[in-house]
Amino acid sequence: MRVAITGAFGFLGWHTRVLVRALGWPEPILLGRADLAEPAALADRLAGVDRLVHLAGVNRGEPAEIAAGNIAVAEALARSLRRCAQPPKTLVFANSVQAGNGTPYGDSKAAAAAILADAAAGCQLVDHRLPHLYGEHGRPFYNSVTATFCRVLADGGHPEVRDDRELHLVHATDAAAALLDAPPSGVWDTSMPALRIGVRALADRLASFAATYRGGDVPPLRDRHEVRLFNSYRSHLFPTSYPMPLVRRADGRGELVETVKAHGRGQTFCSTTRPGVTRGKHFHLAKVERFVVLRGRAEIRLRRVGHGEVVCFPVSGNEPVLVDMPTMWVHDITNTGDDELLTLFWTNDLFDPARPDTYPEPVAEVAAASA
Repeated sequence: MRVAITGAFGFLGWHTRVLVRALGWPEPILLGRADLAEPAALADRLAGVDRLVHLAGVNRGEPAEIAAGNIAVAEALARSLRRCAQPPKTLVFANSVQAGNGTPYGDSKAAAAAILADAAAGCQLVDHRLPHLYGEHGRPFYNSVTATFCRVLADGGHPEVRDDRELHLVHATDAAAALLDAPPSGVWDTSMPALRIGVRALADRLASFAATYRGGDVPPLRDRHEVRLFNSYRSHLFPTSYPMPLVRRADGRGELVETVKAHGRGQTFCSTTRPGVTRGKHFHLAKVERFVVLRGRAEIRLRRVGHGEVVCFPVSGNEPVLVDMPTMWVHDITNTGDDELLTLFWTNDLFDPARPDTYPEPVAEVAAASA
């Protein structure tokens, strides 16, 4: 499946790129605003593409800028499509449930859909009307109220609620799966099941997660949206809040370290690793996973999917700490000592071989383009 993505370096664009990676499809053609300004060159890049996902647009700014921006982007893409010798088989437009609602944003999205429909001769047009989206690494004070609340809580503040209305929240991975028409999975749902929640209730739920997690405890995660909200909050803590120190208790019998206190379900296991051996080399889309080295020395390395910078944490059983793997970050752990390494691992879900939510990728790999 050859995929091209406009707006590839934005919030939903990154989640869509990560899902393409998880599906094992070829790396997508990533298109930014500079590409849209060159219609002839863009037409050549789009020739023969199976699926063009149009995410580029404007959703914040002055009303006139929003209206003009969304229409201008659609017109730029339309010019390229008309020049394309072999148009994409499918053009998918990330529209909004606000389309045509009388606001500058809603009316400009409706106008953009009409422009694309007129230019989509030779390819199937799919118009997806997306509700409010949330997810890991959302841009606070821009992408969504969820990202704003997560950032405020991560900074030790308290979310302020001015307009308590009901939200229909969809995780960005579910939206990306619908846009890509991804095959069924236990991790994403192309029907985009929404969480209906008030703004104040959302703030309270995220604040509860933050209060529980402050000492390393994992809060109750009762459904898929709670898992994803918790992962969204954790993305704003990483990497500055890790590793988290653990309390070591000792008496005449020996020592005890409480490594995982999960207010809900989960699976815990220990493993040994020989000197110089590396485990991991994968990423997860939804799984919450904790590493605690109990004996020996190791280095934990992580890299956000689609980015090049690698974060490294040297850890030791002499000073127990926890590092929780952020979702959509490739990670591994290497025994850097001379003796056998003993590591405790915990995940919030029982392992299902049919749906492991584990996608191989080396940490050292540098992606072709970074946001």
